[in-house]
Amino acid sequence: MYLNSATGRSKWKQILIAGVSAATLVLFCLILFTLNKGKKNVLILKRESQSHMDIELFLKNNENLAPRRYNYADLKKMTNSFSDKLGKGGFASVYRGKLPDGHLVAIKILKESKGNGEDFINEVASISRTSHVNIVTLLGFCFEGSKRALIYEFMPNGSLEKFIGHNNSIAQRQLGLEKLFQVAVGIAQGIEYLHQGCNTRILQFDIKPHNILLDKDFNPKISDFGLARLCPNRSSIVSMSGARGTIGYIAPEIFCRSFGDVSQKLDVYSYGMMILEMAGETKNIEVRVDHSTENYFPGWIYKNLEQNAGLDLNIIVNANEYLRLRKMLIVGLWCIQTDPRTRPSMSRVVEMLEGNMESLQIPPKPNFIYSQEKQ
Repeated sequence: MYLNSATGRSKWKQILIAGVSAATLVLFCLILFTLNKGKKNVLILKRESQSHMDIELFLKNNENLAPRRYNYADLKKMTNSFSDKLGKGGFASVYRGKLPDGHLVAIKILKESKGNGEDFINEVASISRTSHVNIVTLLGFCFEGSKRALIYEFMPNGSLEKFIGHNNSIAQRQLGLEKLFQVAVGIAQGIEYLHQGCNTRILQFDIKPHNILLDKDFNPKISDFGLARLCPNRSSIVSMSGARGTIGYIAPEIFCRSFGDVSQKLDVYSYGMMILEMAGETKNIEVRVDHSTENYFPGWIYKNLEQNAGLDLNIIVNANEYLRLRKMLIVGLWCIQTDPRTRPSMSRVVEMLEGNMESLQIPPKPNFIYSQEKQ
């Protein structure tokens, strides 16, 4: 009897010890988790605080550049509580608004900021340094707590993207090939200004149809400088970590430095892909039937140019328009050369577009087209 009682007490003691130990372990883990979570929250708050201070310091040091600053309540009034959304992207939403003087504006609300507010700083720093007919005008900004916004002049015809590409024959007829050519020239002049006309050279790094806005007269304006880089020493070669830009418009050297240095020639490449898209009325990132050279976009253009064949477009062109179209294609092909050293500068691109057709030669095929032909 005594032995059984002692054995029972011993078992209960073991169970009690095990239970207390388990509870202690769980409690210890919970404490560690809470402390770790608290540390992470503190780190996040520290990073956010540092980001806030970085932006405020930038704005203070660049008061002569920064446009007018608005508070968030002002934006709500301008947009009627954000009732008219113009578009939505990966990191921002854009709303129609109206300034107190009645001028229409586009207000870009940033959803989240990369790094220490790099996208916000890039945009304010870049566009505030510009003054060109083909660069969108930044009229103001908002930086209030976590709220960050940019206020631009309103572009009633939206982006170039909706006027080119598949299933846009009605929009393309509205724009017309002659106007399309003028748009191409205007964009080239805008990029030339960023590279050569500013006191601080600006590399845009995201030239694509979506970032080209059209005013009421369809004059193009380059927008979205969130990925831009400033080159104060006028150097054209920059260092960077990670890819920048949009698939379909990114130059090969951004992925592999063996192709060449990262420089202003990235914008030239992106422009080349875009102007080919404008001229060829096709999306360069879409698959067309199969992967043969004939259906590969730049390869298809080379084949038609070399054979002096008529291009398969959904628009009717006269002889003069055809020459302009051919000029756009040849310039575009020069811009997408694999070796960035063989791509023309944007100043040269403008000269080629505005010069006579006789002086233009079809460039050599980039390596990636040769590799396509061998398959």
